[in-house]
Amino acid sequence: MKIYTKTGDKGQTSLFGGTRVPKHHIRIEAYGTVDELNSYLGLIKDQPMDEHTKNLLLKIQHELFTLGAMLATPADKQILKNGKERLNIEKLNDASITLLENEIDKINENIPPMTHFVLPGGHTTVSYCHIARCVCRRAERIASQLNEQEEISNHIVMYLNRLSDYIFVLARKLTYDNNAEEIKWIPEKN
Repeated sequence: MKIYTKTGDKGQTSLFGGTRVPKHHIRIEAYGTVDELNSYLGLIKDQPMDEHTKNLLLKIQHELFTLGAMLATPADKQILKNGKERLNIEKLNDASITLLENEIDKINENIPPMTHFVLPGGHTTVSYCHIARCVCRRAERIASQLNEQEEISNHIVMYLNRLSDYIFVLARKLTYDNNAEEIKWIPEKN
């Protein structure tokens, strides 16, 4: 398989199903941002941490590829002429979202309650989590905007919303796992 195809040299690319769009199309921006998020999660997963978290991050990375494929397939191209689905893969569903919620709850049971907003930082791995959380929120905003223009699965925005919450509590967990300082944001008074 060749890496370069030369078909995008004029600023166009193909969505799943063959539709050509500009490389700056909101759909491309949506799944490109999900790809960026996936790369940051790989960076986080490569840091020292417990095996359960590493395995969950790997599962999330796989789900983000699925999410990207869902974003890359316009609604009018999802069903083939023979009536079968174009994407012959398991899509994101309620169970994908419930898994994230359960993990958030488990982590929150094992760390001190949050009493203030926290500043990003304190440990390199924690900082990577906060960057990933911000990229995830951007992906969520772009997917939400795309959904206003072209219908996408409601599981996409919900999943990104829960994932950003998971990454936030993961940052807090890793703060404590690494004996790092969690710096509270306390506004200065005039």
